[in-house]
Amino acid sequence: MKGVFTRYMENIEEFDKLKTKVLKYVLYKKRSENEVRTKFSMEEENLLDEVIDFLKENKYIDDSEYIERAVEEFKRLKNMSIKEIQYKLYGKGLNKEKVDNYIYINKEDLIEYELNSARQIRIKKKSSSETQDIYNYLRNKGFLNEIIRILQEEEENNE
Repeated sequence: MKGVFTRYMENIEEFDKLKTKVLKYVLYKKRSENEVRTKFSMEEENLLDEVIDFLKENKYIDDSEYIERAVEEFKRLKNMSIKEIQYKLYGKGLNKEKVDNYIYINKEDLIEYELNSARQIRIKKKSSSETQDIYNYLRNKGFLNEIIRILQEEEENNE
């Protein structure tokens, strides 16, 4: 029969092993809590919860920061609508309330980004597509009707 101390030490060793594995995964690239849970879903649930709580307390896992970084990366690399950004974040398993709150707080900046994205898409597609096809494409991508209206007004003013 194992003593209490022996079981305690084994639990600490298991915790440290899993913590090390998860920490390597999180340090390689920032991850959301959901990504960590998915990757390590085969681990013992209570132990994984403890490791995740530890990493959250020490700011190795922070979904709010993850959302900020992901949006900044999207803005640097792609021309997207706010709706596309939302769906990408939801797809990462991030809390809907946290995502929506981020978008609400940063609405002005994101609308400006969306307008610039729409302008870039219009420029890229102008030579190969009809104007109405471009606006339909933007609508299908989730761009705000107000953004499309601004582009149409810009187009009319430039003619």
